[in-house]
Amino acid sequence: MSASTSIAPAGFDRFGLHETLVRGIRSAGFESPRPIQLETIPAGLDGRDVLGLAQTGTGKTAAFALPLLDRLLKVNRRGPRVLVLAPTRELASQIAAEIRTLSKFTRLKMLTLFGGVSMRGQVNALRNRPEIVVGCPGRVLDLQRQGVLRLGQVETLVLDEADHMFDMGFLPDVRKILEGLPARRQNLLFAATMPGEVRRLADDLLTDPYVVELANSAPAATIDHALCWIAEPRKRDLLEHVLTRENCHSAIVFTRTKHRARRLAEQLSRAGHKAVSLQGNMSQGQRDRAMRGFRTRRYDVLVATDIAARGIDVSGISHVINFDVPNTPEVYLHRIGRTGRSEREGVACTFVTGSDRDWLRATERMIGAPIPHRQAEGFESDGKHEQRPTGGARNVARKQSNRPRRLRQSARAAGRGSARR
Repeated sequence: MSASTSIAPAGFDRFGLHETLVRGIRSAGFESPRPIQLETIPAGLDGRDVLGLAQTGTGKTAAFALPLLDRLLKVNRRGPRVLVLAPTRELASQIAAEIRTLSKFTRLKMLTLFGGVSMRGQVNALRNRPEIVVGCPGRVLDLQRQGVLRLGQVETLVLDEADHMFDMGFLPDVRKILEGLPARRQNLLFAATMPGEVRRLADDLLTDPYVVELANSAPAATIDHALCWIAEPRKRDLLEHVLTRENCHSAIVFTRTKHRARRLAEQLSRAGHKAVSLQGNMSQGQRDRAMRGFRTRRYDVLVATDIAARGIDVSGISHVINFDVPNTPEVYLHRIGRTGRSEREGVACTFVTGSDRDWLRATERMIGAPIPHRQAEGFESDGKHEQRPTGGARNVARKQSNRPRRLRQSARAAGRGSARR
């Protein structure tokens, strides 16, 4: 007798996906599943509700797209059968682009719905009854109320970047959209952070969910993040210093206001940088041109506000620079998550003034560790009176000194996560 051994499938083959999806995965150059995909795809294929928490840039789109595409291919039926809600036009477009890439060898139809463009073309496209609708809550609700978008046959609902939707006040719209969906459906909710509002929605929305949490309260291990104490009038000089360093070849600069983003981009352009702004006062065409130029490296600096930049997924961003600190600690993780994506290394630098101590204390408390302080050459005097550790930093440091070393490092261990049923 001869003994034979079976070898378990590797890569994406382990999931037993439809053959056309496997072709799409290979065509996209995906080789091995990322941790969030390994954890959530099997549960999604089983039809379970899923709650996935992971940092930005960890592969969440494919994690929910592959199971829903596989389900659509098994049963031929006109749509809409899948509704994906995202907080911004840019993120909705990115999700749609990745789904198109994965489904390029199928005949599935998809439509993207968001404001800022004519509704007529979207209404006409809905007559083709696409299987997948990806949209922002405001436009989806408008079309739903007009009776043009009928969601009574939706089998799967996806809420992506759910925490951002609450930041932007979309909760009432989301709940109204949910009223028009079938009670029996699969729900997939993905986010990078889990504030109380998202947790309450998850409890109301999900039934016996499969929950995956991958170090969602700490920056990804691929991101080297630090603070630079600086006097407000000197921020512009420090920004110039960072941008002209050899290792800074593509950067996103975050500002607090639309006016500040536009003005700073203009100043950088006059100084010789290839800079462009991305902010809420721009038309959809202007925003598309700015993003296209940044992706194709026509511009190497994108100056953006939080609302305009949420969901940006551009490969190869070397630096994120917080010219102004964000409004909340959670937004800090989203901002710096624009770099260090897809297991590449990135740098995040935050300019901090004396008025930002409360934000710093809350952010360090959230991530469970003090943020390193660094001072750029020539700017030492700007921070000499500011670098005293905040109360939050002292408390965190004291707590960490009492923890085993392995626990202090666990939040930054790449690919480590826990899943529970």
